[in-house]
Amino acid sequence: MSHQLSEDDVIGVIGAGTMGTGIAQVASTYGHTVFIYDAYAEQLEDAEEGLRSILQRQVEKERMTQQEVDGILDRINFVEDLTGFGECGLVIEAVIEDLDIKQDVFKRLEGIVPKDCILATNTSSLSIASISAALKKPDRFLGIHFFNPAPLMPLVEIVPGITTNNDNTKMARQLIDDWGKTTVLAKDTPGFIVNRVARPFYSEAIRQLEEGIANVPTIDWAMKEIGGFRMGPFELMDFIGHDVNYKVTETVFKEFFYDPRFKPSFTQKRMVEAGYLGKKTGRGFYEYGDHADNPEPIKDEKLGKKIVDRIVAMLINEACDAVFLNVATIEDVDLAMTKGVNYPKGLLKWADEIGLAKVLDRISALQTEYREDRYRPNPLLKRMVRNDETFYG
Repeated sequence: MSHQLSEDDVIGVIGAGTMGTGIAQVASTYGHTVFIYDAYAEQLEDAEEGLRSILQRQVEKERMTQQEVDGILDRINFVEDLTGFGECGLVIEAVIEDLDIKQDVFKRLEGIVPKDCILATNTSSLSIASISAALKKPDRFLGIHFFNPAPLMPLVEIVPGITTNNDNTKMARQLIDDWGKTTVLAKDTPGFIVNRVARPFYSEAIRQLEEGIANVPTIDWAMKEIGGFRMGPFELMDFIGHDVNYKVTETVFKEFFYDPRFKPSFTQKRMVEAGYLGKKTGRGFYEYGDHADNPEPIKDEKLGKKIVDRIVAMLINEACDAVFLNVATIEDVDLAMTKGVNYPKGLLKWADEIGLAKVLDRISALQTEYREDRYRPNPLLKRMVRNDETFYG
């Protein structure tokens, strides 16, 4: 085993977008010297300026002292070449989701960083194995997937690839834990935990809209008021941006060899094609701006419960699948969904509360109704109901 990672280690970050800058801020907050590199000089300038103003606001709100902020900024070096990376103990890449670009970055890096430097990608949709194929020493490579905004979101998915050395996984996870994050371990499968399990939150909401079961504000109202979710699915898609949200769904669908469970919707595809990308373009499922005229929800409890039961049952089925195929442990799946996307409860704990037999009945009824593979109940769920088991026995 090489060395343990500590705050003496220099951290490298590749890509000065929102994510890269956020990761650099976290590392620096915990005492590390950080090098952040970007191929575009103006991106580096914007990132530095942006970070200054974010941190300055923290001082104004009295959440941080000027001294703390100065310390964080002093430890971050915004650089236009990779030479400073020669002393890094860990490098995290956060560039565009493009396999060729990521592989190219790591090919260049490998010749610069020390022999025992751990290399990581912040990818959310590409396989760890596919990126690591570019390396001569893939055993030091893994996925460290932060959520946006990195300084605020507690969850980080740690994703070893098929070639990753165990010690390197442990060291990387320990370091991220030391940064005050909640880490979960995930298998190198499409969408890891969060982006895989969360798909029905969006797709089943759109499906109910398409079928005319309820309109957009009603489904959002039901999920918030009855389901206890912080944001409704349509609000959240508008907030994320339909270009981004649709792309993730499409990628997961393709990567799962076109499993119907992950099939994207025409409704969202048409919105992307029309340029209705949500909040950032002033129009998505809702209108934004001064003259926005959005309908009111129909606050019908019975209808609301029907909407929530269907979406939650589908989410639970997906969470079961992640455990069934050893993508993650029961605890890690629940942690990922509460800490990564702010779900009101861990889905498997929720399943126990509702009753596994009841959840299975709901999904089986959908499958009987539609005869679609999308609604096939997970084998683990069926087995547990048969054996009268619970997730948290």
